[in-house]
Order: sequence, then C-alpha cells, then structure tokens
Amino acid sequence: MRQLLLAGGALALVLAASPLTAQNAAQDSANPVAPSAQGDVSVTIYNNNLALVQDVRTLDIARGTSRIEFPDVSAQIRPETLSFAAPGASIIEQNFDYDLLSPDKLMEKAVGQVVTIVRTNPATGAETREQAKVLAVNGGVVLQIGSRIEVLRDDGLPVRVIFDKVPPNLRAKPTLSVKVDSDRAGTRPASIRYLTPGLGWSADYVALFDSKAGKIDVQGWVTLTNNSGTTYTNANTLLVAGAVNQNDAPQPYSIRRPYPISPGGKMVQAGTETANRERLGDFYLYPIAQRTTIASNQTKQVSFLDVQAVPAQATYEFTNAWLAGSDDPQSAASVVKFSTSKQGGLGDALPAGTVRFYMKDASGAPQFIGENSIGHTPMGSSLALRTGDAFDVKVKATVEQRQKLGDSKWRTTMRYELTNAKPEAVTVDLVQSGLDWGWTDTRISAESMKSERRDADSAVWHVPVGANGSATVTATFETRY
Repeated sequence: MRQLLLAGGALALVLAASPLTAQNAAQDSANPVAPSAQGDVSVTIYNNNLALVQDVRTLDIARGTSRIEFPDVSAQIRPETLSFAAPGASIIEQNFDYDLLSPDKLMEKAVGQVVTIVRTNPATGAETREQAKVLAVNGGVVLQIGSRIEVLRDDGLPVRVIFDKVPPNLRAKPTLSVKVDSDRAGTRPASIRYLTPGLGWSADYVALFDSKAGKIDVQGWVTLTNNSGTTYTNANTLLVAGAVNQNDAPQPYSIRRPYPISPGGKMVQAGTETANRERLGDFYLYPIAQRTTIASNQTKQVSFLDVQAVPAQATYEFTNAWLAGSDDPQSAASVVKFSTSKQGGLGDALPAGTVRFYMKDASGAPQFIGENSIGHTPMGSSLALRTGDAFDVKVKATVEQRQKLGDSKWRTTMRYELTNAKPEAVTVDLVQSGLDWGWTDTRISAESMKSERRDADSAVWHVPVGANGSATVTATFETRY
C-alpha cells in the first residue's frame, strides 16, 4: 500500500492507493510535480485579459472511437472556443474537468462514502483507527462513527483521514478531454487551440529626465501577468497591442465630465507615422525574441524599447474648472512634454502602459518624481504627461464680477494670479475649461493676453512668469443658455 500525503498539519488527508488501473494512470500523469504534458506551445496575449493558446502534442491515437486527455490546459479555458485537429481524426465531443484535487474537494466528494479516521495519542504515539461515514461538509466535516455523530475538528490533535481512491472527476491539473473518431491507429501530431482569460500584458516605461539638457532616456518593458492557473512551458510568445472585441466583455464607454479634473497623461496630438513593427489588422505585434516559460501566478518583464537623449521639455499647466474661483492659490501641475516621432522623438509606437519619471539629484542619484499612464500611442504623437504638483508655481483664480444680462445670458469677469518662487523663469499653460456644457455657449469677449481655443470646452493662455516673479491674466466671458 502506498500513501500520498495531501495536506500537512494536525489534520491530514491521506490516499491509500492500490495498484494503478488505466484510469488511475491517467490521473497520475497529471501529477502536479510531473513534467508538463504540453507540446509545442504558442501563446498570443492581448491587452484586455485574453490570450490565444495553441498547443501541438504528439499522441498515439487508436483506430475508431477513443478518448484523449490534454492535461496542463488553462484553468480558465473557454471550452466553447476549442479547436481540435489531428490527421485522420475528427472530434465527437469534449469535456473540461476543472474540479481540481484538493483536501476540501476530497472531503466534498466523499459525502455518503466511508473513510478511515486515524488518531494518534500524543503521549504514547499509539494509533487508533475507525471507519466513518461522511454525512456533510457544510462549514465543517460531519461524520457517523458507529451509532454516534461526530464533527471532525482541527483542534491540534494529530488526526488523519484516509481515502481508498481519488474520485474519477477530480484532477490534479486542469484537464481537457476529447472523444475522437480516427480512421487509423498511430502516432501523429494533435493540436488544440483555445481562448482563455487570466493572461494579460501591459507596457511599463522608465524615463530618466534631464530638465537642464531638455532630454529623456526611455526604456520600455513588457510586463506579462499569468493568473490563468497553468504554466506555459517554453512557449513561443506574441503580444498584441490592442483590445480585441469580446461579446461577453464589458464595453468601454466615455463620460464627459462637466467639471474637468486636473490634467493627467494625455496625447496632445495623435501621430501619423507608421512604426517599423509587424501589424495584424489594426494591431501592432510585439513578439518575444526567444521562447520563454510563463509560470502560473507569475509576473515577467521583457525589454522592448531603449532610446537615449530624446528631446523633452518641462512645463507647467493649471486647469480652472468652469468659471469658478478659489479661496487659496493652487499648485500648477508639473508636466513633461515629448514626442514619439521618428525625427526628434522616441521613434516608435507605444503600447498602453505607465510612464515613470526619474531625475538625478545633486549627488547624481536618480530619484522618482512621478508617473502617469498613456493609451496606445501612434508614432509621431505629441505627449504631455503630468508628473505631480509644482511646489513653487501657484495660480489663484478669482471671480471679479458675475452679471446677469438677460434671461439666458451672463457675463463673468475672471482674474488669474500666477506666482513663481523658482530661481528661473517658467511658462504656465493656463487652461479655462467648462466653456461648453452642451446646453451653454461661452465665449471670451475681452482678455488681457491672447488665448488659444484648445477645443469647444477650453481655452489656454501660455503665460510667461519671471524668476521669483508673478503675472496676472484677466478675461471676460459671456455665457448664453
């Protein structure tokens, strides 16, 4: 008799195994410590928690109708997406066994069955064995031992439960089985292809910013995450930059904010240059150069971008929501601007991800100064990414006057006071938003310096503020309802 320890501690579950039958042999081949049963694996990973797995295995298929098992498939496989192909064989039906072997599952499957309870006297080491029928496992194990009912508890005393066999529908690993009809017997390649959630990727960028030189060094990393419950061994991995449509996935939607938030990562202008990368339809492909093993519950990073001395500019931006004032001066946002163009930029299309900025201190050590996210960015785009709030650059917006000119017309006079405590001059992009709510029309009738209408909802003034100095901008707005 052979015993397989399934759980340690004071309460242990043990399987007493008889010589292997054909069915038990199949289960033993799915032992979690056994080598992977996968063959030539290819994994295509999309951004929106989706992957395509293609696995080609060499199998000995019998003539006529037989059942073939594929252990080591994703625990989150979408069975309805399965495609099976083998020369001379056609699929009849498929089953996915996702009830995985565990102590809890063993007890659940043993309801109504007889197991052996082994107790060890901690003082003498003597063992006592009793036959017990499992009545229920609802929040605890209820047993019938002879004429008494007992609750099995993990109370620190050495107790083991011994099972005669593993239930046929419990697997050590997620297992796909297919029933096939083959016109001949023999060994041949058999391939399966399926979609699964639990695999995803994003891009992470590390940017070292030299504000005096006006340059950034950018390194891009692909970050793979595998929560599918299965390891993909020595896989040929391809990443797709883009979110493919899925009928059962929540669809993105946009909400227009009546009160704009402070500026975040944004694409000032979309690029029109084509990156030198392979494309699939409307998506860019990022292949991993060498085969790699993507372990279960693992995060893996692979470098895909390394560019030095890209022109960049440190700027400041302040957005005033609607035509409202503030009681106290507010910090302007610190913003880094750069391009992804081939000439004078990163020279690549950027998959969506997070850009983290660093800057060297007086000793030359890089220090973190902020981060922001970007969407899928075509080559040739202009980016303005907020890194934080400026300590020395402040803006105070004041409503000087608000007049009602009629039943559906108002006039608002605003004053913006900008201060700069830095030892060098700065330029602040002063943005007044909330000019178009859909049912209103707001126009600038007077202003102390020329503005630029960024869009229907906002206007911007590029305000120079001298070193250790201040500047004031005034504007009059007329709003029609």
